[in-house]
Amino acid sequence: MSSLNLLKNRRDVVKTIWGAAMAGAAGFPIMGHSATSLTNPLFGLGVASGEPHPQGFTLWTRLHSPQTVAPFSAIVPVSWEVAKDEQFKSVVQSGVALAEATWGHSVHVDLNGLESSRTYWYRFTAEGQRSAVGKTRTTPAANSSEPLKFVIASCQRWDQGHFAAWHHVAQEAPDLILFLGDYIYEYGPIQGRVRMHEGGRVVSLQNYRDRYAQYKSDPALQAAHAVAPWMCTWDDHEVDDDYAGTVGADLQPEFQNQRNAAYQAYWENMPFPMSKRPNIHAANVSFDLYRRTPWGNLAQIHFLDDRQYRDQQVCPRPNKAGSNVVKVVDCPAVNVPARTLLGFEQEQWLYKGWDTHRPWNLLAQQTLMAQMRWSDPAAADGGSFWTDGWDGYPASRARLLKSIQDKQVKGVVCLGGDVHAHFVTDLKANFDDVRSAVVATEFCGSSISSFGMDNNALQKSAAFNPHIKYARSDQRGYISFTLTHKSLEARIMALKNVNDPQSAIDVARVFTVDPKQPGAVEKS
Repeated sequence: MSSLNLLKNRRDVVKTIWGAAMAGAAGFPIMGHSATSLTNPLFGLGVASGEPHPQGFTLWTRLHSPQTVAPFSAIVPVSWEVAKDEQFKSVVQSGVALAEATWGHSVHVDLNGLESSRTYWYRFTAEGQRSAVGKTRTTPAANSSEPLKFVIASCQRWDQGHFAAWHHVAQEAPDLILFLGDYIYEYGPIQGRVRMHEGGRVVSLQNYRDRYAQYKSDPALQAAHAVAPWMCTWDDHEVDDDYAGTVGADLQPEFQNQRNAAYQAYWENMPFPMSKRPNIHAANVSFDLYRRTPWGNLAQIHFLDDRQYRDQQVCPRPNKAGSNVVKVVDCPAVNVPARTLLGFEQEQWLYKGWDTHRPWNLLAQQTLMAQMRWSDPAAADGGSFWTDGWDGYPASRARLLKSIQDKQVKGVVCLGGDVHAHFVTDLKANFDDVRSAVVATEFCGSSISSFGMDNNALQKSAAFNPHIKYARSDQRGYISFTLTHKSLEARIMALKNVNDPQSAIDVARVFTVDPKQPGAVEKS
């Protein structure tokens, strides 16, 4: 067949699909199916929005119905609507997207031309079925002083607890949700857990798609996605525990293929714009994840990626890569100046982009940034440390903090997750000197559900880490923030019982930060 005929056929297919989608949007059956011909809703994974800006945002859904009588087509038209009201009496934009099997039947719709600082509602229609309604918003215009209510969350392991925390996030209805990694976990099922992972250990593209589908079936998570726009970064479990760059912790020979599949599935299942869609035909699939988002004239939000470009962890266990806990004296390689957690290109991007005009710089990344010694650093062995976090890359951390000092950047607040514990810390130029200047403030949120480390051991380490103002590893939850030009207020949220899907939640502590004076102050 000639290239001209191929092009004509493609145009005919798209024209037919577009017409069918318009019929579906008008309430008529689509592609031969009635609204009741499928045994499961196509929109069973919910809806989401993300990457907001003053003129728009990205809408997301993914068609998924494993119990349908017959699989749906390789290309399915999905109509979408955006309205100023929840009843959709004032629809401002609408159109059709194509959900393709190549991309897991995911839908990513990039919106522009909307009003800044405004709430919108959205929904999808396909195969005669209609999705739930989602709520989202645009960010403020550049000259706006609008405050920001946001939440940070991370680490939601399905088999270690319920996602009750997301119910409370949905009730708060923040302006923005920042998810800081470990959206899924790759492990197989473990008997005796509060609920079970489906399938075996995740390694293939279909494995990842199925695991995301299981997690996204949770009603509390769906509610949180549907209440506000999300901005996300990943950690390791979206791919494999403790991976670094292109190396798996178990030195798997096929790890590159596994990472490629994981990166594709991550884009398919998160509300990222089409511009972020990875090139799946590359031998080494990459994902351009670090980016910035301003919030009016109040804050600049910087998102980092500390997995894709990092050097491998130092001093691993025998015949392994990945993390370890070692004595400083036994691991001199940790202090090699050239070691980097972010990669030098991302480091330079961050240092050049600090905002010296807005009062706040929010640094959204994956893990605890403050130094954490598990034994006395004044001892002859230098104390013990964990190699997977920033402690395993002290020169990289020092460069980052020095860049804040050199540019005299105000209002830097580091936001993290990963370690399954709530932390509030002072980020210092020299962590071993109690008189050293405080450079920035850190809030590291605990997990939505993942098990925490031993809290007694954590409390015993407090004497070795005087810059840590709060640390609790026996709390599951998130941190909720209110940001204005004059202050940041952080509420540490802790679930009563992670095994209860309807668990109540407490405000464990409240801290405030002054943009002109780094360091958190506990509020009485």
